[in-house]
Amino acid sequence: QVQLVESGGGLVQAGGSLRLSCAASGRTFSMYAMGWFRQAPGKEREFVAVIRCRGGSTDYADSVKGRFTITKDNAKNTVYLQMNSLKPEDTAGYYCVADARYSGRYDDPGQYEYWGQGTQVTVSS
Repeated sequence: QVQLVESGGGLVQAGGSLRLSCAASGRTFSMYAMGWFRQAPGKEREFVAVIRCRGGSTDYADSVKGRFTITKDNAKNTVYLQMNSLKPEDTAGYYCVADARYSGRYDDPGQYEYWGQGTQVTVSS
């Protein structure tokens, strides 16, 4: 089992920055990938970014490319999401995810077994 705990959400003005953290515990050595999804009220869950635990390759949603950066500190078993140039449309609950299996469908929420409880990000205009 793996437990994921997010932190770092909050209220920020458009153009500002936030850094989300996701601390993992449990069988973290078995994880293949960790990432972030988000969900705004009335909308479907949306892929944001993913990082492979071995090699560190990353993928991003087109909507956040060039603004968000996902990184991983292996010593701390923590994944970060640095969010810059935030826009009101980035407002959502952000969820950390992890899975032990390889999947080409990294943007499919159904591919991830472990989910955190979420942290709210609100961007005011």
